[in-house]
Amino acid sequence: MDSIEEKRVYGDRAGAVTAYVASAMGIVRVRVAGDTVGEFGLCERCSARDIAAGPAAVAIATDEDVRVLALEDGAGTNRSGGDGGDDENVGDASIATEEETFVGTGFGPAVAVGYDDDGDLLAADPDGRVACQSADSSEWTALADETVAPVRAIDGDLVGTADGVYRVQDGGLDHAGLTDVRDVSAAGVPLAATADGLYKLGNGWMAVLEGAFDAVGADPRSEPGRLVRAHAVTDEAIYEYAPDDDAWRESDRSTDSVIGFSYGETTYAVTEQGAFLAGVGRSGGTGHVGSDGEWRTRTLGVRDVTGIAIPRRE
Repeated sequence: MDSIEEKRVYGDRAGAVTAYVASAMGIVRVRVAGDTVGEFGLCERCSARDIAAGPAAVAIATDEDVRVLALEDGAGTNRSGGDGGDDENVGDASIATEEETFVGTGFGPAVAVGYDDDGDLLAADPDGRVACQSADSSEWTALADETVAPVRAIDGDLVGTADGVYRVQDGGLDHAGLTDVRDVSAAGVPLAATADGLYKLGNGWMAVLEGAFDAVGADPRSEPGRLVRAHAVTDEAIYEYAPDDDAWRESDRSTDSVIGFSYGETTYAVTEQGAFLAGVGRSGGTGHVGSDGEWRTRTLGVRDVTGIAIPRRE
């Protein structure tokens, strides 16, 4: 589909959302509707280590600070460069730049960020210090007197580290088990991707799949205790959760390294090499990748991608 036709289809879709992709070059804003990838452009120049989205803001972890973009006119719709209809480089590796305002928070250098269910912002620095900034305050509050092992991921009240999962409870951090955790997902049923397998939290951590898992994600709109959409990835395959069977199924993918998932009308993913993937879903907006594992791909023109976030719609 050429760019003119793609823009026409995109403009007619009520379910259009904005995805933010973090990379060593900066933050790329990508407009998508279903499996149609539309306009994209670099909206913030920085070296981003991680990215997270809440219902009203997007946060990034950089080598200088945790910076936050307030979404002034609704989740996924904040724009300071007009309606984007005049982007000249859609689909080109030389992407356009549209500045948005990511504001420093005073945290300092950070390696991971995340939002909990209350909209509070969590962040970790390279030394393992974890702190919280509440939604109604600009101050950071440390969650532990001592640092923890190197932090690799934050999602909801879960903090994934080199020596396991910590949970944020009563203003502190409690070790919750496992080792060598590479990624965590808190929505619905807590999940952890580790060096020896994929785990879910039930009566303790229970093994779901064996293997070295690098990333895991679940739809943040999942109800507590239930997974509707969830994905996990190893070096060789993407696994998708099938709610009808309460099982995980394997799907083929390219050799590129998928490093993160996010959810809208369908499932979205990004690769470390800068490819944006949109799952070709079945009718009815189920968001499940087709039985052949098909993805629609758009190259964003950036490298060293570190994450993807889509602001949640209330």
